[in-house]
Amino acid sequence: MLDGVIIKALSGYYYVKPLGEDGAPIDSESSVQCRGRGVFKNRGISPLVGDRVKYVLTENGEGTVTEVLQRETELIRPPMANARLAVLVFSLKEPEMNVQLLDKFLVHIEQAGLTAIICLTKSDLVDEKSEQKYKEIIELYKKIGYEVIRTSSKEGLGFNELKEHLAGEISVFSGQSGVGKSSLLNAMMPGLALETNEISMKLGRGKHTTRHVELIPLDNGGFVADTPGFSQLDFLEIGVEELGDCFREFREYSGGCKFRGCTHTHEPGCEVIRAKIDGLIAESRYQHYVQFLEEMKDKKRRY
Repeated sequence: MLDGVIIKALSGYYYVKPLGEDGAPIDSESSVQCRGRGVFKNRGISPLVGDRVKYVLTENGEGTVTEVLQRETELIRPPMANARLAVLVFSLKEPEMNVQLLDKFLVHIEQAGLTAIICLTKSDLVDEKSEQKYKEIIELYKKIGYEVIRTSSKEGLGFNELKEHLAGEISVFSGQSGVGKSSLLNAMMPGLALETNEISMKLGRGKHTTRHVELIPLDNGGFVADTPGFSQLDFLEIGVEELGDCFREFREYSGGCKFRGCTHTHEPGCEVIRAKIDGLIAESRYQHYVQFLEEMKDKKRRY
């Protein structure tokens, strides 16, 4: 049997990229169109994009997936396996960085159990007047514990650093629209030469295409996926009581709250509120937490 990873699942077929003995994709070999074994359906097993699999070649030049190996992670939306890294792509300018949206993405990434890297594009467009503001934002997220990488397609800044993090990993890319994700992917993968529209069509984000996830192999053993599912960010899969834990810096203090199930909004003896008052938790992050909490409660009432 051969080793591979599913890079696309469409219309009952699994497109499997062959892997070498070291677990890295074999660049010289294209993906193999495979069917799944009938027993998968009987056992309730649904192979996902990102699954490491065993497969055999059939006489017609296609293949059959015979075994799905144990998953490290599993995302429900978008449906994919073994992603451990999420790259959140936000621009500093054009469009202006949306910090509230960044925090919303981070909540979903934390809940999914992935490691987040914040990638800030269009660094060359930042003028001296705005530089200090962005430095403070970057320092805030670094202090919380997030990796933050500034990039510029024009100056070739940050791409090698980001690519090093992606080596050997299955990574999901999400973030604001119009922030230069296509330029970022092109810079990391010379020869890809995809325009924004082409990437959108290829990865299922076009308005008139089937929304599906597809992995693109990097030349360092990693795979990159665009993730249409994360763009919905509706909080329906996160419990109200889980939200506080999705704010990484809250965890240090929430265990000391006087009341079990503390919402960190009004309760006496709340250590998170105390930390916010003492400047140990940023006011912006706390306000976003309160906004998200109200949004979640409102959605729960309506559903």
